[in-house]
Amino acid sequence: MDGVERKRTEARRSMMKDSDLKRDSGIPERVTLKKEIGLLSACTIIIGNIIGSGIFISPKGVLEHSGSVGLALVVWVLGGGIAALGSLCYAELGVTIPKSGGDYSYVTEIFGGLMGFLLLWSAVLIMYPTTLAVIALTFSNYVLQPVFPHCVPPYIATRMLSTICILFLTWVNCYSVRLATRIQDTFTVGKLLALGLIITVGLVQIFGGNYESLTPQVAFMFNKAPSIGQIALAFLHASFAFSGWNFLNYVTEEVVDPRRNLPRAIYISIPLVTFVYTLTNIAYFSSMSPEELLSSNAVAVTFGEKLLGMFSTLMPISVALSTFGGINGYLFTSSRLCFSGAREGHLPSLLAMIHFKHCTPIPALLVCCTATIVILCIGETHSLINYVSFINYLSYGVTIASLLYYRWKKPNLYRPIKVSLLVPVCYLLFWALLLGFSLHSDPLVCGVGLVIMLTGVPVYFLGVYWKDKPKCIYDFTEWATYLGQRVFFVVYPQIDPIEVAEWTDRSSFTSKTELSV
Repeated sequence: MDGVERKRTEARRSMMKDSDLKRDSGIPERVTLKKEIGLLSACTIIIGNIIGSGIFISPKGVLEHSGSVGLALVVWVLGGGIAALGSLCYAELGVTIPKSGGDYSYVTEIFGGLMGFLLLWSAVLIMYPTTLAVIALTFSNYVLQPVFPHCVPPYIATRMLSTICILFLTWVNCYSVRLATRIQDTFTVGKLLALGLIITVGLVQIFGGNYESLTPQVAFMFNKAPSIGQIALAFLHASFAFSGWNFLNYVTEEVVDPRRNLPRAIYISIPLVTFVYTLTNIAYFSSMSPEELLSSNAVAVTFGEKLLGMFSTLMPISVALSTFGGINGYLFTSSRLCFSGAREGHLPSLLAMIHFKHCTPIPALLVCCTATIVILCIGETHSLINYVSFINYLSYGVTIASLLYYRWKKPNLYRPIKVSLLVPVCYLLFWALLLGFSLHSDPLVCGVGLVIMLTGVPVYFLGVYWKDKPKCIYDFTEWATYLGQRVFFVVYPQIDPIEVAEWTDRSSFTSKTELSV
């Protein structure tokens, strides 16, 4: 029996032991995750997670590294195309392995515990807390911008407002899945309206003849020709703006009819976001010179000040609403990653429990909230965007490589969606080139990203693989789990992850029912 199987066995024993807790508290014996995410909510989760702070932060980095307006727009379009290729692969994995947890669940299922744990470790330790912190800081900066029009908002004020926002949305997600998805739906519409305002004003400028920066002669004028490594870094900045395209896969078990709605939501959302992002950047360049954009700390605010006059305050408010919805979406999905990791025995079993009444993973949500607040208190988080982007792309590549391995390992497995082999191969070729040139261009950033991920190796062997720990450690974890159940009123959900794994082993279906993409 390996370490993961041992933890699963202990979890089952704990489920038997907490029957007294259920009887004493009136907790029902059968509690499951609720399927409350339909097609509309699935689309808003993808769009809401992608459109957060990235489109208001990354244009500066993309332009800086690409060296010209024209090449920057090409990077944005190709970035959306690469996200579309990746999302097609994730659609196949999501309906073939119908488990919440996204990348982590697929890699664990296919490559085993160590690889899955390294993805989980880097995501929980740095990737998602840092992304949440960046979005929260963007929210607070834009909210406070009208209050401090002539200076940068105070450090303490931005941290306090960011913390209040994260705490409030954590409470919402702990209270109700339905309320969290309704907030996501509403604010996704709001952020699309905000970007729609930018695009509309930009198109008015273009039709008025203000498109000098967009003419081919000017757009592809380089002050200094960028190296391939610089172009790779431009793609990394664009990838930060597109990050979140895979987040619906983290909540697969809460999606209504995931075989239909998961791929449909992906096919609708990714092209829409790419279209909106490209038009938004065109709108920026219709009113701002490259020099103005590079010198701006808040691109959308500068855009509003130039073109909206007395209504310029609408822009920071719109961006704040956009980032507020982004925070909610990241909390909703990243907490399910902790939940899935705990079910597999890679995190404390308390994180695999849900509230007996609200059916929300309260312990996992609190861990995500706490980690984000710690990152906020450390200091400047914007410098970590490159680390996050590198780890993101590394995770995507490993996950899509697992799809090819799974095709070879289980060729007869029933796959409701089966993409052409060209899709993952093209993605992996681009992925290898991007990471290779990024590593060559900025070895420190990429090296730190790799070190962050590899620090999980000793943690895995000590915490998961080591089978014969002293009895006092198991006694302590059992007591802590029981105490956590008492405090948060949480229990293990009814569905056993092994049952889901067994479901994926059905290989008696013929390929006649498979859809080719």
